Amino acid sequence: MILHHIQQSSAQSAGLKLALRYAGEQDALLFSGDATGSLLQADWQHKLAGKTVYFLDEDVHARGLTDMIAARYPHAQLLDYRGWVTLSLAFHKVITW
Repeated sequence: MILHHIQQSSAQSAGLKLALRYAGEQDALLFSGDATGSLLQADWQHKLAGKTVYFLDEDVHARGLTDMIAARYPHAQLLDYRGWVTLSLAFHKVITW
């Protein structure tokens, strides 16, 4: 089980594309920083369907994306920093992209 932590937008980095290529069925994706905004694109919404997805609440809120993320990713969970640490400890490995 791997937690793929995506920090940069898809316009800045190929991290999300690579993470999706290597993510297994039991893996999850955590989005923080600029990565939160790039997920509003319909193409990424389609590719993330069925994946376990988490967002760092502070970054989503800071960008004014709370309602949009909730509407487009109803299965996703918003985490505070404590939740992020707890989630990280639940996985065997964390890869930051």
